[in-house]
Order: sequence, then structure tokens, then C-alpha cells
Amino acid sequence: MSRIHDALKRAEQERATATGTHVEPTLDRTEGQRETMPSLQPAGATVMPTMASGLSYEALIARCPLTEWNPDARTMLFFQDDDSRAGAEEFRTLRSRLYQIREKMPLKRILITSALPKEGKSFVAANLAQVLVRQHGRRVLLIDADLRNPGLHRHLGAAQSPGLAEYLLGEADEFAGLQRGPMENLFFLPAGRPVPSAAELLANGRLKLLLQRVESLFDWIVLDSSPVVPVSDATLVAGACDGVLIVVRSNVTPSDLARRAREEFPDKLLLGVVLNGALSGKLLQSKYYEGEAVNGQA
Repeated sequence: MSRIHDALKRAEQERATATGTHVEPTLDRTEGQRETMPSLQPAGATVMPTMASGLSYEALIARCPLTEWNPDARTMLFFQDDDSRAGAEEFRTLRSRLYQIREKMPLKRILITSALPKEGKSFVAANLAQVLVRQHGRRVLLIDADLRNPGLHRHLGAAQSPGLAEYLLGEADEFAGLQRGPMENLFFLPAGRPVPSAAELLANGRLKLLLQRVESLFDWIVLDSSPVVPVSDATLVAGACDGVLIVVRSNVTPSDLARRAREEFPDKLLLGVVLNGALSGKLLQSKYYEGEAVNGQA
């Protein structure tokens, strides 16, 4: 039996050499030996390394050393020890609402978007990630999926690249763009370098693959995206998420465009609306989840 097995191994190796394919070792289930199987990768091609599905959190820490961030003190509410800053309590309320929703449905990947630019979506995404990680032991990944006009790196005072764009282009693995800043258990994947084909990159399937590979390492994954009305990017990203929060700016966002943005997402994905920039006196009468911005624009 072993002679037949050895002959088959030699035949496969010779066939792989003749066709120019690379031979990868795999486990022979019947005899516990190593056998060779030809892969579909052409000889000489470069394959980006990928993260094993069983990656431990300790291995993630080892691959993501601490980097220096310089958070914008005007818009980042939770990097200081002052828990009484305007808007901080509203984000705690938003966090509680999300946990209530989570009791009724699977919820880990949250997309933050808006109808138009400058409504505060990046402000909301960044502070939501911070307030989520404030709970003891919670791990959060914040992703800037706005490849057209990224802003999260400016709020956090972090580097813009390498990031998501490089991963989607196949130029970097899952680790290359991940950053770990001064707030414990908060990880950040920036947008990366500017690219001309944002929609095509977001639709190539690698974003969903990335989220599948890293989600077991985090309690929450918060994604910031482009506005809904001008471009289609947010609807593409939503396909890889569990829920969507739409940010509208008080007395700024036209109601018809807010409705149009809401209609871009199926009911099962829509978690709610964040009313940004509202005056404190009006918040008690608001039916929206809200975050009071100081200079929260994105």
C-alpha cells in the first residue's frame, strides 16, 4: 500500500512540475503522512499572507505594537479622564441602546453613515468606539471605510496608511494596517492611501473576508463609510455588517435626503438614527438616539 502511495506522490509532483503549479504539503487523512497536492497558484506568483482563523489575541497584540496618536481634544470625548464632557453621556446612552438591541439579534459589525458629508458620522463612529471600549475587557476595532474622504485618522491623530485600501488591493495582510493607540483594547484600521476606484474595491469581497477573519478577536467592530446620497459605497459596506446607524445633523440635514438615505438600507439592517449637534434643551423631546457634537464634522 505504501508503494502505491509513494508512486501517486511522485506522479503528482511530476504533473505539478510539468504544469507550472506550486505544490503545497497537506495531511493524508488515511495514513497520517504528508502528501503533496498541486495548488491553483501559478508558479512565481506572490501570495499575500493571511491571518489564520484561529489567531489569538496575544498574537494580535504582538503584531500590532503601540503607536503614537494625538487625538483631537475638541472632538474625541473619551481619551481624557473627564467623564462630564458635553456629549459623553449621550454616547453612553447610545451604547446601552445597542446592547439592548444585541439581546434580540446578532450585532457586532456596525456601520456608521450619513446622508451627506459634514453631518458628523466620523465623530460619532470614533466616539462610539471609544465608549464601547471603556467597558472593562471589551475589545473594539474601528475601521475607516470611507476611501473617498477619510477623516478618522485626523480625529485620532493617527497615520492614514497603510490601511484598508492596501488590504483591498492585495498589497498588505490583515495586520499591516492595524494600529493600537493609547486607549487599551481599541484598534484602528485607517482608510489607507487615496484610490481612484473606491466602489470597485469595496465590492471585491475582501472587506467581508477581512471582517470574518478578525471578528472573533473583538467584541465590536465599528465602520465609518462615505455618505449615502452622493455615492454607493455605504450600501456596499452595509452588506458586510449586522446593522446601520444613520447620522443626521440637527437643523442641517434636509428631511427628504434623510428619508432617501434611510431607504437605501433594508429594515432589518437599520438600527436607528443619531441626531448630531442638537441643543441640550431639545434632546429630551427628541425621538432619536443622539450625540451632541462640539465640532463633530466628518
